[in-house]
Amino acid sequence: MGYGNCSCHGYSYRGSGRSFLTKEEKIEMLKDYQDSLEKEAKGISERIAELEKNN
Repeated sequence: MGYGNCSCHGYSYRGSGRSFLTKEEKIEMLKDYQDSLEKEAKGISERIAELEKNN
């Protein structure tokens, strides 16, 4: 991660009007992204189980 606007796979602070993020803000953004990925993985697992059940 570099300086300036921080964007990580759709997570961005660009709309805030700020150019630089603090270390804490970057950590928070990455934790939010991690949570989103974990929820996505759970949804995928549920969908696979659903499809396998219907076969």
